[in-house]
Amino acid sequence: MTDLPKTFRVKSFGCQMNVYDGERMGELLAAQGMTAATGEDADLVVLNTCHIREKAADRAYSDVGRLRRDDGSRPIIALAGCVAQAEGAEASKRSKMIDLVVGPQAYHRLPEMVAAVAAGQRPVDTDMPAIAKFAALPPRRRSGPSAFLTVQEGCDKFCTYCVVPYTRGAEISRPFADIVTEAQALVDGGAREITLLGQNVNAWDGGLDRLIRAIARIDGLERIRYTTSHPADMSDALIAAHGEIDKLMPYLHLPVQSGSDSILKAMNRSHTADSYLRLIERVRAARPGIAISGDFIVGFPGETEKDFCDTLAIVDAVGYASAYSFKYSPRPGTPAATMEGAVEAQVMDERLQRLQRRLAEHSLAFNHATVGTDLTILIDRKGRLPGQMIGMSPWLQAVFIDSAAVIGEMVDVTITRALPNSLGGVLRRVEVAA
Repeated sequence: MTDLPKTFRVKSFGCQMNVYDGERMGELLAAQGMTAATGEDADLVVLNTCHIREKAADRAYSDVGRLRRDDGSRPIIALAGCVAQAEGAEASKRSKMIDLVVGPQAYHRLPEMVAAVAAGQRPVDTDMPAIAKFAALPPRRRSGPSAFLTVQEGCDKFCTYCVVPYTRGAEISRPFADIVTEAQALVDGGAREITLLGQNVNAWDGGLDRLIRAIARIDGLERIRYTTSHPADMSDALIAAHGEIDKLMPYLHLPVQSGSDSILKAMNRSHTADSYLRLIERVRAARPGIAISGDFIVGFPGETEKDFCDTLAIVDAVGYASAYSFKYSPRPGTPAATMEGAVEAQVMDERLQRLQRRLAEHSLAFNHATVGTDLTILIDRKGRLPGQMIGMSPWLQAVFIDSAAVIGEMVDVTITRALPNSLGGVLRRVEVAA
């Protein structure tokens, strides 16, 4: 028997959905009377893990080991997230320091599991009930100027490299009314920008465009974004929404993964390079000037130099404003993990460097094209220099300004310089007629 924890810390890794889940777990624990701790002395530490990276489980166990204090004591340790889902009861066997294991669809049971630990048990819960956790979570607390809102979870696409269908389950969509209610609560709590989240967010049942239009009617909400999307679910109505809803920001994250049709087929991606490019053309026709972001995997089994050059070609054709790129790494249980044609590590390294250089060129070119532009940014944090503030542009770039603006304020700026990953700006002077 041990005392119930009085303080907690949630440490989240990986995607925005993990950030959202981490926030919700924090709210859940706070509703039980616990206090969030910022240091290393929390009574309860929740490691909210991600399974996308190679050797994710090994890294999670390393994080667990680092929680032992110099005096030999340690907090109650909860392993949560996708590694917890994948490892299950094996996690408790592998590390005696792990007191409880909870998957991403069961974390609403965290308080009762913590109580079970205090009673001397080591509970494991990796059930995947359809959306039950949302009904069990407490109301949203006060938010910052930007907030995440999960509307959809899971994926039915079964890309051959991906573990999401196994760690997050089948596609499920939250009810329309619940999402709008949570969005209103976030705005009431101070959010001026909301990002709708889902492993395949544009597959939200009922039409994501309909949901965006409803949320756009909330007074006080200035900006809407969504991520991550699948090309197969970019409907005509959603594309049209980009040109019709001013609050929907001119930014679209639409992963392509490869520019080679043979590799896309091996990945079980439903698009071709040509169909993807035609889709981008339609989006740009609806919203000229929109920033396109993407994901890329290099070194997928069987990838040849020609396949890789096809990827470079699609990068040039699209001109990505930003992108994420990774070397392929096998995930146990996925079809790609047993495919032949493994690409040598040094070849993957060299290709990734070439790809990232090309992506950086396009990103910098996009940033340079904004110099001289007048736009509105949302201040969301202080900069590192005295008097410096940072706001997000409509295209999701960080903009640095010297200003006394406050966090949460929308300010008009003129972009004066472009950096590889950010912009510099000055407050725009508005002349008043005499």
